[in-house]
This record gives sequence, structure tokens and C-alpha cells, in this order.
Amino acid sequence: MLLAVEVGNSQTVIGVFNGDELAQHWRVNTDSRRTADELALLFQGFMAFENLSFSRNVHGVVISSVVPVMTERLREMTTRYFHFPPIVVEPGTRTGMAIRMDNPREVGADRLVNALAGYCGYGGPGIVVDFGTATSFDVYSGKGEFIGGAIAPGVVSSMEALSARGAQLPTVELRPPRSPIGRSTVEAMQSGAVYGFAGQVDRIVEELTGELGGHAVVIATGGLADAIVEQCRRIDHHDPWLTLKGLRIVWDRNT
Repeated sequence: MLLAVEVGNSQTVIGVFNGDELAQHWRVNTDSRRTADELALLFQGFMAFENLSFSRNVHGVVISSVVPVMTERLREMTTRYFHFPPIVVEPGTRTGMAIRMDNPREVGADRLVNALAGYCGYGGPGIVVDFGTATSFDVYSGKGEFIGGAIAPGVVSSMEALSARGAQLPTVELRPPRSPIGRSTVEAMQSGAVYGFAGQVDRIVEELTGELGGHAVVIATGGLADAIVEQCRRIDHHDPWLTLKGLRIVWDRNT
């Protein structure tokens, strides 16, 4: 089985593939204080719930990380507990996707993997909207080239900033209110967040699609997508585990 790990600034997504099938997946908070040994214990704990283990089941590890210290800890964990090096998405890793950017090295590993999975799974040209710490829009051409995109403030980080700066504004659950017209402060904040970010996504997608010639397949992913996607008018597919699927593709192309 293949262990795929995607480390974001806020959350880490873990998946186990049995061939092409995503057999199990888990999502945890990213904590750069964890040591390699603690990460091994965490991963093994999840796998044990499914009667899986490091020694018996895992034959490969592939990693995408935007947190450098976590990248090194995961390398150490893989070498120590699996006795082979992981494949890490970084400059020089074969993806099969050309990067048409001014500086290809500055493209985040998660953005490249998202675009790769979007192209392989849904065709192109396309746009992957990833709802994470930031809301990123990853654009790829009909030829399967990463050509850029947009990055907007994330949903939760924006709401946390609003609560922190507003003395009388509470921290609220991210979900659609009973009505777009909030009958309380909480519902008003939920309305502004859910419909505001949905409108942001639709407008940015509209502009990006125009640059692509008027047509693009749009895929949503990320841990915060559930609360927003149903209110968006320009999303074609919701694929929560798109990044893990992209990591499996990277693994295939490097082994």
C-alpha cells in the first residue's frame, strides 16, 4: 500500500492507497512541534484502527508539504520506520506537468499536485479551487500545463481576523444561516462568510475562465469546501481528496 501525506499550513491530510483506490483517509491539524517519532505514532494509530501497520502494509511514501520543518520530520520518519526514502514533491520531482510560470520554483507543491490531479481526473483546461488556509485557484491548460492562478485570503483565517478585530463580534461556526438576512449577529456573520466567499469564488473563476477562452472545468477541494461549495454557481465537481489522488499520480511517475 502507498502512504500519501499532504501537509498544509493548517491541516495535514493522510491517505492510504491500495493500488489506485484510496482505501482510507484522515485529516489532522498541522503541528510543526511534532517529532518524527510522534508522527510515526500518530500515523500508526490511525492505521491500527483499520488493522493496518507500517511494517506489513506500506511499501511506499509520497509527500507534499508547504511547511519545511514538517517535510524534514516526515523524511526522517520514513527513513527510520520504513527503511527507504520517501518521494517528496519538490523541484526535480517528475510530475509530467510543465510549469509555465515566471519562476517555476516558487509554485507550491500542493498547487502543482492539485493541477495534476485535476487534469488527469477531469481533463482541461481547468481550475482547482482549494479551500485551505488561503483559497487558491490553480489553473492548468488543455495541454496539461500549470499556468498560474490566484490566491485569496482563506475562509477561516478571515473570520478569525474579523472576530479578533471586532470587540463585539463572536467566533462563529462556518455554516449557512437559516436565511441570507441574518436575524442575529451570528447569522449575519455566517451569511457574510458563506455567501461572500461563494461570490468571491464565482467572480474569480469567471475572470480566470475568460482568460482560458471561455471554458474550463472547475474542481473544488480542501478541508473548508463543504460549507461553501453548495452556494457556488461555477463549481463543476467537489473532490475532497483531490490532492491525495495527485500524490498517487506523482508516485506512479517516479517509480
